[in-house]
Amino acid sequence: MIRKGERNLITDVAGLRVGQAEDALARTGVTVLVGDEPMMVAADTRGGGVETRNVQGLDSVPLVDTVDAVVLSGGSAFGLDAPSGVQAWLKEVGRGFRIAPGLPPVPIVSGAILFDLANGGDKQWGDAPPYRALGRRAAESAGADFALGNAGAGLGALAGVYKGGIGSASSAGDDATVGALVAVNSVGSPLIPGTGIFWAWPFEQDGEFGGRAPRDAVRAGLDLPADMKGAVRPAANTTIAAVATDVELTTLELRRVAIMAADGFARALRPVHSPFDGDLVTVVSTARRKLAEPRALAVLRLGHMAADCLARAIARGVYEAQSLGSFRSYRDTFP
Repeated sequence: MIRKGERNLITDVAGLRVGQAEDALARTGVTVLVGDEPMMVAADTRGGGVETRNVQGLDSVPLVDTVDAVVLSGGSAFGLDAPSGVQAWLKEVGRGFRIAPGLPPVPIVSGAILFDLANGGDKQWGDAPPYRALGRRAAESAGADFALGNAGAGLGALAGVYKGGIGSASSAGDDATVGALVAVNSVGSPLIPGTGIFWAWPFEQDGEFGGRAPRDAVRAGLDLPADMKGAVRPAANTTIAAVATDVELTTLELRRVAIMAADGFARALRPVHSPFDGDLVTVVSTARRKLAEPRALAVLRLGHMAADCLARAIARGVYEAQSLGSFRSYRDTFP
């Protein structure tokens, strides 16, 4: 039996904490997933406009196949400074890869960014963009509970024409736990056209994003949705996510879970993985449990859980968001 976790957050996966920090004036922020121990990692990139730090190397056979933290940041390319702040804090607390005796540890931090530069905030920060400081603040504040919606990297996010935000969800089975953390800033719409019903509605647990379901069969039509973003630009829209499990996996198994988890984007947004999106999912393992046998079947189940969990997290990120300036939230649009 698969059920949602106790908190219904990615931190239901043992060994994880999440921290967030915002700059309200600039309408931007940073969200950080921190492991108590180094985490095995893999990534899957689907969007046509991705900007990352320490992610591309995960597709090779790296010397270091773990990370200490995963960063989701606003700010477009400016947000790539956020992992530096996280890395500095991790070094101060003694975390990092030990290259050789006598040398300082090197914390390994991967990061991805979303575009929130056109949301009306004050971006005149001169020669000191706020993201390094935001990354550090977020890491310092990491804990088991954290806010959804207008928080962290989701503060300035938009999902189609609706206010986007930070979402999270978890799924727990007898032998595995899976969690998802996502910043929803998509060009595509999270809603079935002409309704207030989320595309992810079949996967909802206990009314976690409003409990609305279609009464009759729904036909979406073949046209692009009218409530997607109107002025789409390359690299201006991104749904960036982290998925976690407590099951110990090999690098190849973790990559397969990442590939399957990315289908959660397609279950919650339409269209998705466009030339204008930077969609990316990073998958980590805290390796607290052994993988069940037969292994291939257990990996299939984990990937299935991850995709559904990510779809739910996307819907929750939009559902929990609040109106900001001229950008209306889902709940203000569909009270």
